[in-house]
Amino acid sequence: MEPGRPDGERMSSEGLTPKQRVHAVLAREPVDRLPVDLWYTPEVGDSLRAACGVASDIEMYRALGLDKIVWVFMEYVTPDHLRAGAQVGADHSEQRTMWGVPLRGVQAGPAVYAEFAAAPLADFPTIASLDEYPWWPDVERFDYVGAERRAREVTSEFAVIGPWVSLFEIYCQLRGLEQSLVDLIERPDYVAAVLDRVEDIQTRMMRRFFERAADVLDLVFISDDIAGQTSLLMSPNQWREHLEPRLRRWCDLVHSYGLKVFYHTDGAARPLLRDVLDCGVDVLNPIQHTCPGMDPMELKREFGDRVVFHGGVDNQHVLPFGQPDDVRRETQFLLSTLGRDGRGYIVCSCHNVQAGTPVENILAMIETVHEWKIP
Repeated sequence: MEPGRPDGERMSSEGLTPKQRVHAVLAREPVDRLPVDLWYTPEVGDSLRAACGVASDIEMYRALGLDKIVWVFMEYVTPDHLRAGAQVGADHSEQRTMWGVPLRGVQAGPAVYAEFAAAPLADFPTIASLDEYPWWPDVERFDYVGAERRAREVTSEFAVIGPWVSLFEIYCQLRGLEQSLVDLIERPDYVAAVLDRVEDIQTRMMRRFFERAADVLDLVFISDDIAGQTSLLMSPNQWREHLEPRLRRWCDLVHSYGLKVFYHTDGAARPLLRDVLDCGVDVLNPIQHTCPGMDPMELKREFGDRVVFHGGVDNQHVLPFGQPDDVRRETQFLLSTLGRDGRGYIVCSCHNVQAGTPVENILAMIETVHEWKIP
């Protein structure tokens, strides 16, 4: 594949659009090849557009032959009519998230990241005081019109995922990670009170958005990291008390509108994966297979008949620091394990490809998927 090559020839010869290919995998139907998606930081996007000689992301997806699942973040209009993204990782132009969490820019090598600068609920330590917190999002202020417009612009060609919702990740933003883990042990009633608000606000937002835009959406992104690099972040009982019923309600809501649930948790989440899938998750991401218990062959054998895997290609070591041949071997390994039957796997980087990752390594991943023959 040559950067900048138009994708029309590829699409006509293979007969499937990127959206059709993703839909076929979600339905466990035969495909000409497995889909290949890509998550990346803004700096990587700049490099890829330059390599392809194009100006927009959509043109880049076509040039690279990506089966991109296009993000539709729900933006939030603040009371002073300034705009804020839905999460760190979205396009933040303001100094707080929509939950009132202050942000600060942190330089990390060639990239600048928006990091959480403080935990604003530290000043609201009681259940009664939560009523006084001034930053609970107003459901009226979500930009439903803009999100729907962005989805309609691409939905005929690409699968669309959105909005981004979360439970414990938002709790950790509000209280700080360390305090959040302490709260799970010492203050479960407080945890439940905060999560009730976090769930209710986003549930009402989703209902309103789905009522007007479900026909142009395909998946809904539920992100809730429940594990770290080596183990769970909480006990199974804590997860079952605070997160399981809420995740189950959200899965039921998403399915009631004919949409699929895309669930993200990094890390060594194996001890809770069966419980997570039992809630109704359709797509599991990112399959961080370098972590304990996340062996792709074992995951495929145990869960391959009930969930679509997304991700897998290591972005901590292989993609940023390996050679193109290393990336090809990594991608082939995942194709032959998670995708060994030609079904149930969407190849993607394991989370965002980071700034400084060689473009030739990204191309090697994409090319390997294009060339792989379904057994």
